[in-house]
Amino acid sequence: MAASWRLGCDPRLLRYLVGFPGCRSVGLVKVALGWSVSRGAYWRWFHSTQWLRGEWPGLSQLLCSCFVGEAVSAGDALCEIETDKAVVTLDASDDGILAKIVVEEGSKNIRLGSLIGLIVEEGEDWKHVEIPKDVGPPPPVSKPSEPRPSPEPQISIPVKKEHIPGTLRFRLSPAARNILEKHSLDASQGTATGPRGIFTKEDALRLVQLKQTGKITESRPTPAPAATPTAPSPLQTTAGPSYPRPMIPPVSTPGQPNAVGTFTEIPASNIRRVIAKRLTESKSTVPHAYATADCDLGAVLKVRQDLVKDDIKVSVNDFIIKAAAVTLKQMPDVNVSWDGEGPKQLPFIDISVAVATDKGLLTPIIKDAAAKGIQEIADSVKALSKKARDGKLLPEEYQGGSFSISNLGMFGIDEFTAVINPPQACILAVGRFRPVLKLTEDEEGNAKLQQHQLITVTMSSDSRVVDDELATRFLKSFKANLENPIRLA
Repeated sequence: MAASWRLGCDPRLLRYLVGFPGCRSVGLVKVALGWSVSRGAYWRWFHSTQWLRGEWPGLSQLLCSCFVGEAVSAGDALCEIETDKAVVTLDASDDGILAKIVVEEGSKNIRLGSLIGLIVEEGEDWKHVEIPKDVGPPPPVSKPSEPRPSPEPQISIPVKKEHIPGTLRFRLSPAARNILEKHSLDASQGTATGPRGIFTKEDALRLVQLKQTGKITESRPTPAPAATPTAPSPLQTTAGPSYPRPMIPPVSTPGQPNAVGTFTEIPASNIRRVIAKRLTESKSTVPHAYATADCDLGAVLKVRQDLVKDDIKVSVNDFIIKAAAVTLKQMPDVNVSWDGEGPKQLPFIDISVAVATDKGLLTPIIKDAAAKGIQEIADSVKALSKKARDGKLLPEEYQGGSFSISNLGMFGIDEFTAVINPPQACILAVGRFRPVLKLTEDEEGNAKLQQHQLITVTMSSDSRVVDDELATRFLKSFKANLENPIRLA
């Protein structure tokens, strides 16, 4: 009996789901079992599954945890699959011996439905196990097909352009090329001042001025002698441009200071590529509107100090999450999303909290935040933030959500605007709290200066579903709830 690991799609295995309604990438990692009736006979899958074909954009790479010939037990970790936002462990579903690894460790862009390994029962000859005929290793990335050589004999020999020794070659801008050709000038008579050694329009105009003052004469590059073709060639009837297109830019030497005009390419992780794609789509397709309000944190800070005395540690951000959830419950018209055709009111209040990690920004979700207490929200935020930084978030812990909160106050930012995370309709950007002197009146009506702790919050809203008037009323209610923590109980 042999078992195989495959990448497939099965709605019954929800904990490995890598898609969510409204998201673009849907995939699943599962173990499909099969056996052969006799050597060379057909294979039958243990689970009746219709496999989802095509590229899985969320799959980054495969990291194997065991070796060929090693005995494995049910529940043992066979490999780790790194997606765009988490690392998912694939466990063995039965005892046996790892007979073959079809997809090597570190492989990327594995197609769904591809066979990645084989397991046989103990006692079977695992060294000579064969891959089933109906499956095989995933096809390699297709390369551009090379043109087949023509069976007809060539009638001409192309002329190879050679650089004349001692002649400087420049990368010319289109405008500079036209000016030099018009005035019969050579770029080698001047100096290139453009970025990365480009001979610019200004450099060409400088040469024209020198020619007009008589300091230089006309000079055209001497063409290299053409090789004598064995037969007339129609390709030689068209003369090439006087100056070739851009040359190879200078290259830096490892361990040495960068050469002038060079740069260092930084490979982008899957997470950053997904973030870049989604942010670009959001700013280019979602009409953002912004509303800002100042909130007084005096009452929140007092409640927080009282909780510290009881050894209950919560942050200001936990109160903000709770206040946003309570406000969404009071105003369900804001707890909506855009499904492509119109607004869709959501039956749940799940708050996405932005967490900065080394790989990019992740948004773990506080489920049913309106029904949770402040301490429960604080514990959830701490646990999910740690999992996000360790790359251990499960898909259901970061996909979905009805409202997002991004807090940069701990980085000293006074206020900012955030980009909406589609298909959500709103995101709240929170700055730091700061002391401000305000003129108030006491009980007797006497004016006095009093210090207040204020924060500035800015809500970005999708104007298609949350217009300016609705966003303004939401911020007014949010401010009232946050400034009166008794409402959050």
